Amino acid sequence: MKSGGEKGFAEWQRHFAELAPGLATYYWADPSFDRAQADYALVWEPEPGALAAMPNLRCIFSSGAGVDHVVHDPAFPKHIPLYRMTPGAAAQRMGEFVCWAVLHLLRDGPRIEAQSREKKWEEFERPSASEMRVGVMGLGALGARAAEMLVALGFQVAGWSRSAKDIAGVESFSGEEGFAPFLARTDILVCLLPSTPATRHILSAPLFAQLPRGAMLVNVARGAHQKMEDVIAALDDGTLSYALIDVFEKEPLPQDSPAWTHPRLVVTPHVASTPNKRERATHVLHLIQEIEAGREPPSRFNPETGY
Repeated sequence: MKSGGEKGFAEWQRHFAELAPGLATYYWADPSFDRAQADYALVWEPEPGALAAMPNLRCIFSSGAGVDHVVHDPAFPKHIPLYRMTPGAAAQRMGEFVCWAVLHLLRDGPRIEAQSREKKWEEFERPSASEMRVGVMGLGALGARAAEMLVALGFQVAGWSRSAKDIAGVESFSGEEGFAPFLARTDILVCLLPSTPATRHILSAPLFAQLPRGAMLVNVARGAHQKMEDVIAALDDGTLSYALIDVFEKEPLPQDSPAWTHPRLVVTPHVASTPNKRERATHVLHLIQEIEAGREPPSRFNPETGY
């Protein structure tokens, strides 16, 4: 469902046929598909009510790391286990992107690009990684890997999460009591939080005011985390010096969005960590094998925590 649409389904089907020849796969809108026969559903932004119309579903798999696009369906069958897409390659890809984003802002990439367009040769100085304090907000599989890779680059890295984490070289902050101290020591904030009602618009004026003035922002989590007008205002008044944003509440980003043209905001088109379809098909088959063997994969959505 919308994981590349009907055109993309042919590729999904090809990978599943090669990896698991005995597995029958159907596009959800195929008129020959008997929904009562479906055991598993792999989805992205499923049509409202579509999952509830499959009465014998055993499990649902999100084709992405987030599941808010599934649980927002008023008819979502809450009794059916829902699993996030967490292939090992996704964490590596995310770590690579986060490192690039942080280094791009650290070395004033937007200024370099602007000078290149203007054919202007103007030298300038920037701090090194060892002088900068990066804070990773959210230390799940993706956040933890990104933090480890940032440590390897020489940054002073801290992380904030719901509960304390133990990651080599990463200072851990947790819970409400750790949030303000975490923000106060963060020069470059990386958001990798799950999308929950509690994290909606967390990247807004009250949070920005707790960062050191001129801090930088990288959001590679979900578009709902940022209040875009507050990001723009913070860039305009110097509260933030730069922002790099890969995710937006409305995608593709509308042509009239001020984000496109703001000189201190870098827009990337939701490309931070997108495993290819074969990697995701392989991961789904692994989850199915675990479930069929009576084991519980670790990536199951917990409605109590919202992720």
